[in-house]
Amino acid sequence: MSSNYERISEERGWLEKLIGKIPGYKGYKEKEMRREADRLLREALVRDLTIQLNRLAPMQTTLLEQGGIDWMDDIGVVKTSLQTLIDRVKHAAQGYAGFFSAVRVKEDDLDRLEQFDQQLVEQVERVSAAFDALDNAVQSGLEIKSAIVAARKLLQEINDLFSRRSSVITGI
Repeated sequence: MSSNYERISEERGWLEKLIGKIPGYKGYKEKEMRREADRLLREALVRDLTIQLNRLAPMQTTLLEQGGIDWMDDIGVVKTSLQTLIDRVKHAAQGYAGFFSAVRVKEDDLDRLEQFDQQLVEQVERVSAAFDALDNAVQSGLEIKSAIVAARKLLQEINDLFSRRSSVITGI
């Protein structure tokens, strides 16, 4: 289980713990807590990726000041790819099906979703490192193209990873 889930579970009050002993309610409540943990994790992921996105504007400014207008389209593609990922994470299905939902999400699927989400969190460091390399290339005026290509390739990998996450819920 994720640390968010454990924290949410520990913060339940005595009345909630007592009610949790009612047959059928415990499983429902555990899924609710997992959904909340998933939401918190995705919010943190969106926040961290947005921080990385905001790093691109100063790089663009530096490139323009150095006469690197030819790189604007390429940086724009990186920016769009990251914004697309952020939007997908922000609006992703929560990995939880309600009581009367047509699609049932099993416990194993919830575990797999957690694993995907943890993998996505780990990718933020890779994005940060790729943007560090891009920023260094922009500052030095050297190897800009290879830094942009590396960032684009990484963001495509992460978007592909996120696509596999949604297949856990849909089965497609």
